Amino acid sequence: MAATSGFAAVLAIASLLCLTIAPTRGALQVGFYKGKCNRTDVEGTVKSIVAARFARDRTIVPALLRLHFHDCFVRGCDASILIDGSGTEKTAPPNLSVRGYDLIDQAKTQLERACPGVVSCADIIAIATRDAVVLGGGTQYTYAVQTGRRDGNISRASDASSNLPGASLNASQAIAAFRAKGLSASNTVLLLGAHTVGITHCSFIRNRLYNYNGTGKPDPDMDPAFVAMLRKRCPQTSAVDNSVFLDNGTPSTVDNSYYKQLLAKRGVLKVDQNLAMDAATNGTVKSLASGSLSFPSLFGNAMVKMGSIQVLTGAQGQIRKSCRAVNK
Repeated sequence: MAATSGFAAVLAIASLLCLTIAPTRGALQVGFYKGKCNRTDVEGTVKSIVAARFARDRTIVPALLRLHFHDCFVRGCDASILIDGSGTEKTAPPNLSVRGYDLIDQAKTQLERACPGVVSCADIIAIATRDAVVLGGGTQYTYAVQTGRRDGNISRASDASSNLPGASLNASQAIAAFRAKGLSASNTVLLLGAHTVGITHCSFIRNRLYNYNGTGKPDPDMDPAFVAMLRKRCPQTSAVDNSVFLDNGTPSTVDNSYYKQLLAKRGVLKVDQNLAMDAATNGTVKSLASGSLSFPSLFGNAMVKMGSIQVLTGAQGQIRKSCRAVNK
């Protein structure tokens, strides 16, 4: 792994501090649906549906974060992940455990009744994810969602398999994968902060616990006490693939605990722990953990930037009648 100078790390932090979100990104804009849905508050409608789900299931927060990420990294933020059918993105191995489709359907159905053919599925995903983040972390995580996306017409499993970064990447590889989507190293650190909530499974980390890189030993970058704790959850041989929290500090709350865990060598996934080890990202991790960089505001900025990846606007794409099928 190529070393990065301390000066470069300082520049990375400086770029975070200077990051601002313009009122519009391309043809997207805040408040796009104002006055377009027959007196119905589009964002308010989505918010109420997300709040009702959150009240009975807090795991909707990581579910929607993952849904939004997996949509945007494949053909852009065009709701192509929602399309049903053989060989669609939904059927790709990385997407088999994605959840939240029913919530998007519920919001779409309600909005179609109010204003048919107006609100895109892609925008519903972006709005719902923001609302879930705020519920999971508090009002300090509020950010303005830019809307005006159109829905895509193409959904291929092969695109998902080739575009979604895996959990075994190191920091340099993750940065390269995010950069290919127009996101910076700082954006990478911030967006992986979504691992402040959610789970992985033992099958993704067992090699780190028992036979890292064929050594027959655990990953030396993991805290030994943490290894011992995870081994209880993830036996070396087991017929059950147990779940493991990605943030073992405050696993159900959106906050900066994730970064504190990384500095304590308690990162569950290799890509997470490596953020704290790599010179290109270590400084940002430390600043987010200490609070000298504000995770709530910067995370929102990064989410807005991710939400603008390869968007369809204007006459591009379509506004689907059902999020699960392209209009005929």
